[in-house]
Amino acid sequence: MADEWVMVSDRGIASKEYLLELIRSGELTHSRFEAVSDLRIMVYGESAVLTARVENTAHFRGQAFKADEWTTDHFVKRDGRWVCVLSQITAALNESRGE
Repeated sequence: MADEWVMVSDRGIASKEYLLELIRSGELTHSRFEAVSDLRIMVYGESAVLTARVENTAHFRGQAFKADEWTTDHFVKRDGRWVCVLSQITAALNESRGE
């Protein structure tokens, strides 16, 4: 995860620092996080995009929830390593319609 990583969702933009603090404090925990679709990975030179449908079970600030989401992660290659610079999540409402 790059220092400048952000996650975009229907709630707006969350920074790496914000997400990691939620995890460190225990305000956000996951008991299940599983890809339930094939991973779609496209490489464009020093950049790559991963898309998958993910189901997770978590607790956020004391509230249990389950989520079924499409996630798209953008990676860049730095010093020979792939690092994620952007994640975007969208609620999954129905099945994929193909490419």
